Amino acid sequence: MPLFEMTSDVLEPVPSTTFAAEQVLERADLQRLLRSRIDMIVDGVMVVAEEFGAFTDARRRIDLLGVDRDGRLVVIELKRTTDGGHLELQALRYAAMVSVITFDDLVEHHEHYLAQVEPEAIDEARSRLADFLEDVGGEDAVLSREVRLVLVAAGFDREITTTVLWLTDVYGVDIRCVKLTPYKIGERLLLDVQQIIPLPEASELTVQIRRKQTQARTVGADGRDWTQYEVVTPEGRSGPLRKRWAVLTMATALHRAGITAHQLTTALPRSRFLPVEGTLTGEELAAAFLARYPGSTKRLGRWFLDSPLHDQGRTWVVSKMWGTNTEPVLDRLVALAGTSDFGYEPVDAEA
Repeated sequence: MPLFEMTSDVLEPVPSTTFAAEQVLERADLQRLLRSRIDMIVDGVMVVAEEFGAFTDARRRIDLLGVDRDGRLVVIELKRTTDGGHLELQALRYAAMVSVITFDDLVEHHEHYLAQVEPEAIDEARSRLADFLEDVGGEDAVLSREVRLVLVAAGFDREITTTVLWLTDVYGVDIRCVKLTPYKIGERLLLDVQQIIPLPEASELTVQIRRKQTQARTVGADGRDWTQYEVVTPEGRSGPLRKRWAVLTMATALHRAGITAHQLTTALPRSRFLPVEGTLTGEELAAAFLARYPGSTKRLGRWFLDSPLHDQGRTWVVSKMWGTNTEPVLDRLVALAGTSDFGYEPVDAEA
């Protein structure tokens, strides 16, 4: 679709150009600019590595490797040509290679990336990833084997689009094609970014269909535990809760029923249930928490600071980081109650 400049008298066509004509390079220019504005081509993704080549064959490198908040790796391949080369075949091969990466592997690769682009933040690699993935367990996150693919090029030939549509429709592979078109107005170079597969208006429907198709194998095949819990307290039965909320709900209800914070420490791991002196809330609590636990400077979002427990002149805060140890913790909390008024029941997250 052509681009026009609108004046008071006429619509003037803006001439398109090519990246080669404008001497725009793939890695030094396009890749460098896109990694800092990855939201231009895909939402909700954190870039964790560039020129990723941790393969047996070191000649094979992923342009950009990202991860989304559901714990799915995102392979991003970039070409400045108008035919797209063999992007889809490269991306599929890379997806298979990275599908076995663990959280600890990802931390290591992200450290290498930060050493190149933000060396002062290299020690924050683990905490940044844990914070970004907190909805799927933080440091306990199990990365999905379902890898997303993002193909970015100045154009795509029929071979690529046919292959992508077939993989999407028949096998439910999550692939998107994003077309970049450069335009020249005087000395200014403009960039038009268009997602062409799937069409933006069909994206949500495509996601819903894919979820239905992959629901059964997602729960059993990728190793992640999506279980939610209904918590039973004297106040009634909750709706389905994620792990963090289930633990917080149970601990809070027990405290209201007279179980002391000291007693709760016998059920909650001490590293995930921390006290500060004083009866504090809001900014005062955050400041005191940072002063008492300076290592939490970059991790305040991993604590329920808005839902503290006050007990004998101290304020206790529950962690949001819960993984495979959730049910043993809930069992210990229920045992503290000593009454059938407290309990919990696992429910399927997709139910």
